[in-house]
Amino acid sequence: MTDAPLPLRHFLLALAVVAVWGANFVVIRVALDHLPPLLFATLRFTLVLLPMVFLVKRPKVPWTNLAAYGVLIGAGQFGLLFVAMKGHISPGLASLVVQTQVFFTIGMAMKISGEKVRGFQIVALLLAASGIVLIAAHGGGAATPLGVLLILLAAASWAGGNIVARQAGTVNMLAYVVWASLFSIPPLFAMSLWLEGWPAMVAGVRHADALTWAAVAWQAVGNTMFGYAAWGWLLARHPAATVTPMALLVPVFGMGASAILLHESLPGWKLLAAALVLTGLAVNMLWPKVRARFLGAAT
Repeated sequence: MTDAPLPLRHFLLALAVVAVWGANFVVIRVALDHLPPLLFATLRFTLVLLPMVFLVKRPKVPWTNLAAYGVLIGAGQFGLLFVAMKGHISPGLASLVVQTQVFFTIGMAMKISGEKVRGFQIVALLLAASGIVLIAAHGGGAATPLGVLLILLAAASWAGGNIVARQAGTVNMLAYVVWASLFSIPPLFAMSLWLEGWPAMVAGVRHADALTWAAVAWQAVGNTMFGYAAWGWLLARHPAATVTPMALLVPVFGMGASAILLHESLPGWKLLAAALVLTGLAVNMLWPKVRARFLGAAT
């Protein structure tokens, strides 16, 4: 694979994926109007598992690896994300703050490998952290301190899942997510039963309308099956350094969709916070590539 720009059709496919992943935060908010968050997460992973588990082969990875990924991504990332978005943080800000998983992933990887932090990574982290502090300070009804904390914990869980997935080696990511869902469902259901209670679970299902069930289905069909399959297809044909920067657009679509569809306000402090976080992510992701090109042109 050469480090060349994405062909137009592949670029549009990548754009469609990040648009789905970004707009998905609005879809999540719609479902939370009727469903308790942990029950919603349980239903999400149930639809990811069924019927796909009968259609895709189990990846050749240890069961312990699948279990670790399923718990971290299911109960950790999405369980905490859905709880936070139930009145503690707006969809747009959630889509932004959860991207700090990049820094958690790097930190965990460095802890495992013993690699030292580099200068540009410190700069990137300080920029992103400044944006998160700004959100916590000015969030008001858009982001409570608890909401920011829960999203940061969700991002850390996502990062842990990334490390576990990396240890699995090269696998079909769609099949990996489907089979790992076996281990996402039990803890989510147990937590829903314990924290939300059976009456609330039953009431949520009874009161859910067609739009709510469409939102649940979209979690499996759009966000997971289309998203992971298309992203994996792109990564199989292009270098990760060419494809992964497109993920910077996820919070852009998230905040844009939330503003358009849910009328989430975009005051100056929120735009500044978004700029700081996105700049930090961009520096961390793109600086090595930019530096390599600059040095190559200078020699």
